[in-house]
Amino acid sequence: MHKPIYYIKELLKIAFPIILGNVGFIFIGIGDIIVAGRHSTDTFAAISLAAAIVNCIMTLAIGLTASISPLLSNYNGEGKPIKRYFYPSIRFALWLAGVSCLLILLFIPIIPHIGFEQKLVKPIQDYMLISAFSTFGGGLHHSLKEFLQAFEIVLFPNLVTIFSVFLNLALNIIFVFGWGIIPSMGVIGLAVSSFIVRYFMGFALLIYCHKIMELRNFHEKGYYKALLKIGLPIAIAILVEFVAFNIVAVLMGRIAGIYAAGQNILITLVNMTFMIPFAISNGIAVKVGFANGSGNFYDFKKYSFAGIGMSLSFMTICALVYLSLPKFIVSIFTPDPKLYQIVLPVMVILAGYQIFDGLQISLSGICKGIKQTKIIMLANFIAYWCVSIPLGCYLGLHLKMYLKGFWIGLLSSSVILCLVMITKLRKYYVK
Repeated sequence: MHKPIYYIKELLKIAFPIILGNVGFIFIGIGDIIVAGRHSTDTFAAISLAAAIVNCIMTLAIGLTASISPLLSNYNGEGKPIKRYFYPSIRFALWLAGVSCLLILLFIPIIPHIGFEQKLVKPIQDYMLISAFSTFGGGLHHSLKEFLQAFEIVLFPNLVTIFSVFLNLALNIIFVFGWGIIPSMGVIGLAVSSFIVRYFMGFALLIYCHKIMELRNFHEKGYYKALLKIGLPIAIAILVEFVAFNIVAVLMGRIAGIYAAGQNILITLVNMTFMIPFAISNGIAVKVGFANGSGNFYDFKKYSFAGIGMSLSFMTICALVYLSLPKFIVSIFTPDPKLYQIVLPVMVILAGYQIFDGLQISLSGICKGIKQTKIIMLANFIAYWCVSIPLGCYLGLHLKMYLKGFWIGLLSSSVILCLVMITKLRKYYVK
């Protein structure tokens, strides 16, 4: 039996490189926001709305691909060889990318009829068109990141992500503002940068895998069925949550584009902090998955509690920072005083949201590790679509509390998520 610090260290071995990579992902998004905000508020609003729609469409594919790591971790714990699942994992992700690409293309003609400001319609459509074809690079990268994570190989994939932060920022500046013979492309420049970076990340991991492993082609229909069985509830849960967050941007964007920009800032702040407990949750899923597969219930409990404690500690610190320095934090993203007026009143609610968000994602990691993913889907549906969105619409639109009203609804959803998953997992810890 090991001391608690052992389990913290073991989780950090997996989580720390993932944290670096996840923070890298967020900083890629932050680079887009900062450059867009400096270009113009209209550019900021356009990419906020376009990204909200694209993310909602791509989320199902991302969620399904996220089943690769916990499934292979369980296979590994059972003593099965898992290198054979390399090519099937890629095929699975690229098929999903193709579906996402088609859905984005089909959605583009609908944009003029949603009710956005007319000046934003064309930039939104341009961004979505380029983003549609970047899904294949993103799918390749995400599938290989998950595959390597099952081997607890997390350093190189996340170093690639960190490098991509700087690559994306440089490309954004060049393509958005222009440089030399390259003209200023505004919103299109942001989409082109993302396109290049996604394919770079995907091919970098593909080359790395072939360098470090002897890989052979392999076909097993049962693998795809298992991925769908585990991944579909995860994917629907993530989709439910992403759509809930991004539908706020769409609904508020119909009032004025600047509200969508404000929601984008708030979502970015949430994602900045969420990526740390999310990485810890990935570590929990891998370690709990291995312990579950090998029947080691003692380690199962210890990894669970260690992960929860780590996530809650970090998110409490983040909540205190948001309460203490709200104006400074918002100023990083925009110099627009109108956006200050929209975002600052929500920061207090956002601080409370952090605590419950850290707890729920840790509980979600435990559920993934024991392949109990249906409860995640059910909890997300109840929390976001039965409570959060209806409450947010009433407070935000009917009572005209706008973003503040919607965020009260989102706070309530995180509380409900925690209660539902704690109830489900309780029987595993009272034996």
